[in-house]
Amino acid sequence: MTMREITYRQALNEALAEELERDPNVFLMGEEVAQYNGAYKISQGLLDRFGPSRIIDTPISENGFAGMGIGAAMVGLRPIVEFMTFSFSLVAFDQVVNNAPNMLTMSGGQFNVPITFRGPNGPAHQIGATHMHATEPLYANFPGLKICTPATPRDAKGLLKTAIRDDNPVLVLEAELLYSSKGLVEPEGHELLIPLGQAEIKRQGSDVTIICYAQTVPMALAAAEALEEEEISAEVLDLRSIKPLDMEAILNSVAKTHRVVIAEQDRPYCGIGSELCYRIQKEIFDELDAPIARVAQEDVAMPYNERLEKAVLPSAAKIVTAVKKVCYA
Repeated sequence: MTMREITYRQALNEALAEELERDPNVFLMGEEVAQYNGAYKISQGLLDRFGPSRIIDTPISENGFAGMGIGAAMVGLRPIVEFMTFSFSLVAFDQVVNNAPNMLTMSGGQFNVPITFRGPNGPAHQIGATHMHATEPLYANFPGLKICTPATPRDAKGLLKTAIRDDNPVLVLEAELLYSSKGLVEPEGHELLIPLGQAEIKRQGSDVTIICYAQTVPMALAAAEALEEEEISAEVLDLRSIKPLDMEAILNSVAKTHRVVIAEQDRPYCGIGSELCYRIQKEIFDELDAPIARVAQEDVAMPYNERLEKAVLPSAAKIVTAVKKVCYA
């Protein structure tokens, strides 16, 4: 099989097109997804191909079109709802956390809600405090929601296709800064489905496990390259899904390396890393040779100033420092 190099943006576009072609019940809606081809051009060309009944521009009313999507899912359709940024999904918080995940239980199993919420999530570059929330800890707290965080074009395509086919509400949290990144993906026509809840080792190592996801994955890989020069072998484990979480892969890697650094794009207080720390020490405390270290955002509102923003965000350099600390280097 000859792999081809495409961008993260192209991979998402292919996933949408393939699922729209495969299932007439699938449709996409959101702000500027149709006439403008998407704010980030993820839906480029889909309106011309599938028409305005399946690629639908909505008013600037996240709670309105999220609620409409949930209603459509309840009667058998498979909506894909794009939020221009997941910071805007907070306007639809009631729909996403009250309606979508609870309908199956509250209806006594009468209504599934096979809906996909997708769009850019987490820090970008100088777009201000209200546009840069990493929402994964918020949504991970609610039963009934599944959450995936692809870091590569291949993962973006495979996870989005799987999410669209799932009978439950799934959030596909895309990293805006990765939209132009490139990676190898199977040829067109190949059915690429990546199961939710299946982590992947992006780089083998023996001295420390760097657990990461979304935009911290390339940071972790860069850190591992730098650490190799100092004779520290870092294993990079990409979660790919926040919920469900692949604890088997996490525990196997930690049992192998005995040291852990968690690189996360959210803030530390009640963040994803908090849950990971608890689970690791609960399950295999005796395997740890050092306290777990975390690299996350600083616990402050995101500054607009570029230098201050850089100081607040996680980075490869901060990961290197954390690894040296847990390795007593």
